[in-house]
Amino acid sequence: MKKTYQRLPESELDIMLVLWNNTPPMTRPEIEKVITMKKKLASTTILSLLTRLENKNFVEVTKQGKMNLYTPLVSQSDYQAHESQSVLEKLYGNSLKKFVTSLYHGKKISSEEVQDLSEFLKNLEDREK
Repeated sequence: MKKTYQRLPESELDIMLVLWNNTPPMTRPEIEKVITMKKKLASTTILSLLTRLENKNFVEVTKQGKMNLYTPLVSQSDYQAHESQSVLEKLYGNSLKKFVTSLYHGKKISSEEVQDLSEFLKNLEDREK
């Protein structure tokens, strides 16, 4: 059975990125210290976002003394795969070619990146043989 995830708003995704890119479990002050490098959020806002993520089953909360420890329940790679598939389906009719064409014509992908992608696809093809 394919697992589906709710799409996270940017503010909740920012919290998940902190958890994914650091060493969980993390406390709210540890999360706040990292997130403050990107943008200033009040402690109460961070707590609210963590509660929402817990309610959506994205994080698990365990108590250690007076502190709550937050651990991601969803891996970054699983979430990325789900979001990528969703974008591909909704915006590009499930066509990877249309997606890459859009990036290339929008100047969001260089000819070097096209070459890297070509080599990547060739390697995938070779592995399938």
